[in-house]
Amino acid sequence: MAREALTMGRPAPRGIRSIPGLGAPGRTDLPVLKPFRPATTGPDPMLVVRWVAGIPPWVPVMLFVAALAWPAIAAAQVRYSYGDATEALWRWIPFLVTSGFFFNVLISVLSMAIGTVLGAALGLAQISLYRPVRQAAWFITQLFRNSPWLVLLFIVLLAFPFEVTLFGTVIPIPDWTKAVFGLSLPVMANISEIVRGAVQSVPTAQWEASESLAFSRRQTLWQIILPQCYKRMIPPWMNWYAILTMATPLCSLLGVEELITLTRQAMESENNHPELLVPFYTFALLLFFAYCYPIARLTIALERRFAVKL
Repeated sequence: MAREALTMGRPAPRGIRSIPGLGAPGRTDLPVLKPFRPATTGPDPMLVVRWVAGIPPWVPVMLFVAALAWPAIAAAQVRYSYGDATEALWRWIPFLVTSGFFFNVLISVLSMAIGTVLGAALGLAQISLYRPVRQAAWFITQLFRNSPWLVLLFIVLLAFPFEVTLFGTVIPIPDWTKAVFGLSLPVMANISEIVRGAVQSVPTAQWEASESLAFSRRQTLWQIILPQCYKRMIPPWMNWYAILTMATPLCSLLGVEELITLTRQAMESENNHPELLVPFYTFALLLFFAYCYPIARLTIALERRFAVKL
């Protein structure tokens, strides 16, 4: 009876014959599914279009004006303008230059001096005739050349003691001296590559001529090869000094009282108004630019002067 109820009153689809014993001709007792229609979800796009079209034109204009006026309203509420921030900067400029940027320059000069001496020795060790010395120098160069500067600074800060006792006298080790040693390590590695490349850039005929004159390897290196390398090494050396100077603000993460650290302390003394950020950090940027840009221009001039004329 249930099968007959399902098929009663429905014509059989074309191509389907009646099955003997299961129903009348032209009908079937098989269930037939109706076409599937997915339910629509979400608002009708036409309703959204009609709703947007019905908004008065003055509404978006008022929203735009409110968005533009919001910063001015907020500035009026705090009663601290960029003029006040600039005035505060003028009061702090002598302190930031003498006590802050001076330490950046000092750290860069000392780090470059130590890195140059160690890097020159390491670069000469890379061209040594003794294989163990050459391999050890290559490993040290690649290790510090391909290590992040900030990671090296943290390692030096944690590995070095804060004070040493010598003959019963306690000698404190300031943080800026650790920063000098930490920055000198990557400089040493890069100077090593500069020295090695400069020595190898000298034509081999210079070595052969010195050997024909019975010069020893030491005499050849110090009297013939290295004097020709100085002009090749000066431009990249100055370039690395500029890069080192711009990297000295990393020392602020170690607590060294340099320009960026003192800038942050000066803004805290002025109650940390947001308007102080742009003038103070722009002044720090201009200080580094005024110091490094002449070095960059001098480097370009030296490269043109010492360029090989073909």
